Amino acid sequence: MILCALYILVQPVFAAPQRVVSTFLCTDEYVFRLVPRERIAALSYEATDRHPVVSTIADHARGIPVIHPSTETVLSLDPDLVVMYAGTNPRLHDNLKRLGIPVLDVPWANSLADVRSITTMLGDKLGAPETAKAMLAEMDREIAAARAGAPRPPVSGILYEPNGYASVGGITNEIMTMSGIVDVAPKSELTRTGTLPVEAVIATAPELLILGGEARVGSARAYTILHHPALQALKGRTTMEFASLTPLLCPGPWSVGAAKTFGDLARKARALAPAKARH
Repeated sequence: MILCALYILVQPVFAAPQRVVSTFLCTDEYVFRLVPRERIAALSYEATDRHPVVSTIADHARGIPVIHPSTETVLSLDPDLVVMYAGTNPRLHDNLKRLGIPVLDVPWANSLADVRSITTMLGDKLGAPETAKAMLAEMDREIAAARAGAPRPPVSGILYEPNGYASVGGITNEIMTMSGIVDVAPKSELTRTGTLPVEAVIATAPELLILGGEARVGSARAYTILHHPALQALKGRTTMEFASLTPLLCPGPWSVGAAKTFGDLARKARALAPAKARH
């Protein structure tokens, strides 16, 4: 009996992974926030890429090794856990599984409810449950602030993104709603590739048109449509503003940070509405 008790006492507690490799931007965002720097063996190159900036941690992750993930590169880092987004880099995924390297598949989040469950799961798997709870608590504070400051009634809006994509659902829609914006991008006008023609944007004439990209012209062909001269037809009817919405590229607790931008623009559109009506 004494030996059994001693055996139980000396059993090791759950050991958090000590050499974590992340192979995709959206897992980089989580790993950086949940794992101490000294236990991150590498993130994907997108984590610190600035051409263009696609990461919310681009300035903070400097000094952590970054890689273009391949089987050879990952194996050279001697990881005890590789964090991957489900469905990405299937060849690497299969090779690691076959070689017995632990792989953690992270599902895509389609809602803030998904974000909660994924964040909690990763906190447990990466040995950082309290950090995960703190991330979700901060998310809840930002949600409460967004709802409290949202204009009422909400303004009609379209988020128009590079190549002509328009937000019509998912987490982005949830954040727009809590910030006081009703997404009026007409789903019936979407093309087979999911883009929204400029003509449909003009015909809808929302109170607020958020141009999700760079205000400068020529940095990338994808941004050309955001500068289409036909959009000038909305002047006097629609508040048009460029906004950087990097937190929305990868769904996570940090995505709610976009609510402040949405809220500021919604309040601006509401304040300008009387002047537009006079014209």
